[in-house]
Amino acid sequence: MRRAAVAVAVFVVLAAALFWLDPVDLYLWIKALHVIAVIAWMAGMLYLPRLFVYHADVPVGSPQSEAFKVMERRLLRAIINPAMIVTWVLGLWLAWSGFGLMGGWLHAKIALVVLLSGVHGYLSYAVRLFAEDRSSRPGRHWRIVNEVPTVLMIGIVILVIVKPF
Repeated sequence: MRRAAVAVAVFVVLAAALFWLDPVDLYLWIKALHVIAVIAWMAGMLYLPRLFVYHADVPVGSPQSEAFKVMERRLLRAIINPAMIVTWVLGLWLAWSGFGLMGGWLHAKIALVVLLSGVHGYLSYAVRLFAEDRSSRPGRHWRIVNEVPTVLMIGIVILVIVKPF
């Protein structure tokens, strides 16, 4: 947890330094950092349900189950949560400074990101259930859930690149 907080603090300091050093290109730097954060968030959102698929098939209390608990907790706390926070903060700044929070495509994109954040919340809840050995969902459930972030990501990318409305 401390490492994640340090990483976010370093990220904020670097972003502030970018503004101080070259405010003319700030928008492009913020956009680049936003894309990096999105990639990290999506990588975690695609990997965590896959861990659940395997975790659901091992006996409670087994060494494998305990190893999955550590992997899931670290992935969520050290990568997924900080990446989501940075994605939201920088994304809202870009939407405000670049588009004045206007545009149908932008509103649709934000709606999909809200849904993705809801999936994030569901996965966070599942990490707690697995940690407490209370998860009752089979591996098949997690295989289906694993596809949801992909579908949302496809919609988000199409809206950002094509801007259909």
